[in-house]
Amino acid sequence: MASSGGGLNVESSSSSPSLLRAPSRTVTLGRIQPQAPTYRTVFCNDRDANLPVRFKGNSISTTKYNVFTFLPKGLFEQFRRIANIYFLGISCLSMTPISPVNPITNVAPLSMVLLVSLIKEAFEDWKRFQNDMSINNSTVEVLQDQQWVPIPWRKVQVGDIIKINKDGFFPADILFLSSTNPDGICYVETANLDGETNLKIRKALERTWDYLTSEKASEFKGEIQCEQPNNSLYTFTGNLIVEKQTLPLSPDQLLLRGCSLRNTEYIVGAVIFTGHETKVMMNAMNIPSKRSTLEKKLDKLIITIFCVLFMMCLIGATGCAIVTDRDHEYLGLHKLDWEYRNRMTIAFFTFFTLITLFSTIIPISLYVSIEMIKFIQSTQFINRDLHMYHAETDTPASARTSNLNEELGQVEYIFSDKTGTLTRNLMEFFKCSIGGISYGCGITEIERGIAQRDGLKIQEEQRSAGAIREKGFNFDDPRLMRGGWRNEPNPDLCKEFFRCLAICHTVLPEGDESPEKIFYQAASPDEAALVTAAKNFGFFFYRRTPTMVYVRESHTEQMGKIQDVSYEILNVLEFNSTRKRQSVVCRFPDGRLVLYCKGADTVIFERLADGVDDVRKVTREHLEHFGSSGLRTLCLAYKDLNPEAYDSWNEKFLQAKSALRDREKKLDEVAELIEKDLILIGSTAIEDKLQEGVPNCIETLSRAGIKIWVLTGDKMETAINIAYACNLINNEMKQFIISSETDAIREAEERGDQVEIARVIKEEVNKELKKSLEEAQQYLNTVAGPKLALVIDGKCLMYALDPTLRITLLSLSLNCTSVVCCRVSPLQKAQVTSLVRKGAKKITLSIGDGANDVSMIQAAHVGVGISGMEGMQAVMASDFAIAQFRFLTDLLLVHGRWSYLRICKVVMYFFYKNLTFTLTQFWFTFRTGFSGQRFYDDWFQSLYNVFFTALPVIVLGLFEKDVSASLSKRYPELYREGIRNSFFKWRVVAVWASSAVYQSLVCYLFVTASAFDGKNSSGKMFGLWDVSTMVFTCLVIAVNLRILLMSNSITRWHHITVLGSILAWLVFAFVYCGIMTPRDRNENVYFVIYVLMSTFYFYFTLLLVPVVALLADFIYQGVERWFFTYDYQIVQEIHRHEPDSCNADQLEIANELSPEEARSYAISQLPRELSKHTGFAFDSPGYESFFASQLGIYAPQKAWDVARRASMRSRPKASKKK
Repeated sequence: MASSGGGLNVESSSSSPSLLRAPSRTVTLGRIQPQAPTYRTVFCNDRDANLPVRFKGNSISTTKYNVFTFLPKGLFEQFRRIANIYFLGISCLSMTPISPVNPITNVAPLSMVLLVSLIKEAFEDWKRFQNDMSINNSTVEVLQDQQWVPIPWRKVQVGDIIKINKDGFFPADILFLSSTNPDGICYVETANLDGETNLKIRKALERTWDYLTSEKASEFKGEIQCEQPNNSLYTFTGNLIVEKQTLPLSPDQLLLRGCSLRNTEYIVGAVIFTGHETKVMMNAMNIPSKRSTLEKKLDKLIITIFCVLFMMCLIGATGCAIVTDRDHEYLGLHKLDWEYRNRMTIAFFTFFTLITLFSTIIPISLYVSIEMIKFIQSTQFINRDLHMYHAETDTPASARTSNLNEELGQVEYIFSDKTGTLTRNLMEFFKCSIGGISYGCGITEIERGIAQRDGLKIQEEQRSAGAIREKGFNFDDPRLMRGGWRNEPNPDLCKEFFRCLAICHTVLPEGDESPEKIFYQAASPDEAALVTAAKNFGFFFYRRTPTMVYVRESHTEQMGKIQDVSYEILNVLEFNSTRKRQSVVCRFPDGRLVLYCKGADTVIFERLADGVDDVRKVTREHLEHFGSSGLRTLCLAYKDLNPEAYDSWNEKFLQAKSALRDREKKLDEVAELIEKDLILIGSTAIEDKLQEGVPNCIETLSRAGIKIWVLTGDKMETAINIAYACNLINNEMKQFIISSETDAIREAEERGDQVEIARVIKEEVNKELKKSLEEAQQYLNTVAGPKLALVIDGKCLMYALDPTLRITLLSLSLNCTSVVCCRVSPLQKAQVTSLVRKGAKKITLSIGDGANDVSMIQAAHVGVGISGMEGMQAVMASDFAIAQFRFLTDLLLVHGRWSYLRICKVVMYFFYKNLTFTLTQFWFTFRTGFSGQRFYDDWFQSLYNVFFTALPVIVLGLFEKDVSASLSKRYPELYREGIRNSFFKWRVVAVWASSAVYQSLVCYLFVTASAFDGKNSSGKMFGLWDVSTMVFTCLVIAVNLRILLMSNSITRWHHITVLGSILAWLVFAFVYCGIMTPRDRNENVYFVIYVLMSTFYFYFTLLLVPVVALLADFIYQGVERWFFTYDYQIVQEIHRHEPDSCNADQLEIANELSPEEARSYAISQLPRELSKHTGFAFDSPGYESFFASQLGIYAPQKAWDVARRASMRSRPKASKKK
């Protein structure tokens, strides 16, 4: 073991890799493990030296099971369900002598359910295993014996020297040593890590640039002392010791696993962290396992059913004890018999006998059926809905889980990100202010919304003839364009403005060095828009090296003159969320030293030199105007530097950069020394346009009873105006604004005492919350009070989320229709979501598009990811993925509502049909002295759920819909039934239970009473098995026909499955009753069905009993529809004379997709369903034409069909198509 710095250089494999402890000498006593030091020492290119430390291997595993744990862990997962535990107990009981039924009756269905579930788990885990194997077996070149040898990733070890070629992925966390690019730089894409598709620059230490070839690299024998493995992606501290020289390491030299190499032929590096100790693997979040609220309520229903079962068995056991207590002659019991003397013991065993007999009351196939229904809903309906297909990006909707379909139908709160979710995240340079003069014509979408709100008309401004329009640039003002700025009052300041845009950034140019063909790789769309603006103003940034920026400047000396200028970049003070600014120190070709700085107005204005009050005041007014127009603003400033003062500062900067401890903090402190006494240049204003259809979508969702909260990092003015433009806030609302920009808080911040600042903010927030809550309650008590809206910023929110104020915040928020939280961090987004989810017990949905939205998405009941401009990290963490915010209307109001309705009906139907079946057996026990005699044959009982009533309920779960998709969106108020949970209340359960009791009594009593005098064709009386088979036949018919009675839309699949199930029973009865075997299961049913069918009684009973059994349901549904109407029934009545209403609004498909796009994407998948209510997730005009074209037949739309659709009243989007 190698020791270093007084501590044992040992990393125990069992110790937490992220736990940092102070180094100390440790003596091993017994089983005590040595402590991990605060850093690890890695010997490069020397596997033997690293061997004693036992670093973890590079193989990774993301599987849930392995060969040994699959069965125990898989079974444990299955038996977490109450119903499965119950049936396991029943199966065990059925194997004992007290069971009246064959064990196969219970064991076979349970085994089938478990087998199907385990096969599904195994298949999913096998896919994960294959993915792991493909990654672990990827090859990389490792230095061995002075040669680059390709080996699998899993064999890479800490300390190995490896070579990564262009477009290759890094197999581990690597110390960057050398590159084929000049100056030891490489370009890295981190999309797999943080979702950002822009390229990052990484720079190797100059001391290691030479280790590029295999011969040279084999000479490298460095020692790396660095931090222990941790999950911080953006920090890294360590030292490289080469030939007794210690060199500080920073994140610039660290290449993380999962990133890829771009625009570089190859690089050489040394492996530092491997496998599950790499930063990306330590950040791998286990997506929380989410169960729908309905499934949790289903558990409560099953517990209730079990209580009913317990009472039924208790009644039977008590009855058995009473019957046994009597000296019945037919029992042949006397006072000396054991049974007579031990009647309580008999009752005890009878209790368990009845449990096995009545076990069918809990449906074992319920979970499997629901999972199947949800899976098909997700894959066939949601994923293939053309209304949620985005043609521009060729992105369909994606249900990444099928567990939460019905949860979409009960959402009451939506938490939304702003940038990229409500807006397009396509930034365009729109306006600017230079030296106190505002430039830029044009009207933003927000200004149009404000004017519309105030009832004003805005005339469109004509664009100038020479206006330039390209991605990222939508600016029009002849005063600045094409060199016009030279004639302005402050041309020198304009020049500084453009140079700041062209130099102060971290953008990478790609492609040809011409304005038309160049492409900018930027850390954010804002950065790219600013550099694009500089290009169009005549300051074309076209090349970058680690130390130089090259700008082609036009019109600087005289009109039409172009010159290439190189600026040496001496220091880059990077942007972070604390600094809120970015600075660059550069040297002009003439030796001039300049600091350019851009950042948020709050931090720039604090650092301005005295004496520019007029410009500062006017610029602040411009900023407020830009903000009120919904534009994103930045301030620009500069400062000329004295060479001597700069050299002195630069020494401090290099020292801070080399610090091993608190490096970030020291760099910020050094930056403060130079970022002061700045001269204000002006400000930029960038427009982030709203996504199409966002205002209409929000208005529709609000009508549906859904409350929408916007959680954004933008400043308050921008967020409020975006909220106005989205119809989230309007003038009729009473707004409560809780801001940290108050006089009391400003005074406390000026004094600088952090404890005092915290106390003042908390007091102010507490006061404002209580005051707002009192006002809100007053408004709510009035008859026609206004709707309420709350706006709060991140600083106040931090204190409002304190346990002492949390309840007040929640009470106020829940009374508001809209809530806007500004300047909030990703953690605060998750905290707010959890507050409503856990505190208010409401069903929540979070929607976002970036890596900063992941925690919020995972904190909500349902997470929706927008597949947008910020990578796929939000999508990967989500439950559902869509391309546009407006698609929430279809996802919630159509698919969510239908799924909720369908699953509720499926659960209730399962409950009803099993209770009906079990109750007939229960009534029969009264006739048998509670002896536990079974009423039905074992196979009748086993196949009732699995075969004779299984398919119709699946069809119900797939195709049931109360109103069409267009009417669901036309009447969003229908969604409130899901929020109120109207279809899964205990009252609804009681109605279904009453129906089951009535139908079971009708089927049992009608048949048994009439069979007393019944005779078969040979004159013999009907026996037990004749009667039970007759009852079973009536039950199968009545229960299957009940599906048709409860369905709002009936398709051919309903007819096929209902009739098919009844016929399946009759065919089975014919075969089963006609076979006799030596080891017969029950000779009593032999020939029963043939005997029954030879009598008139059979056919009369077959007609009479199901009709009488269903009559009560028919009457109840009629009374309910007339006097206790659901909302959807009112809509049905309004539109019952519109046979084509379900297709009226579907013309919007044609507006979104060309025929070729639609056909290539989904026409081939369309169902061949011709009924009015198709039951599919999308309807479209001209169904006949679609299916005919699918078969290769030309079938034009009929003229009368076109005329009929054109005359319909509801055509909201048809007018768009011209």
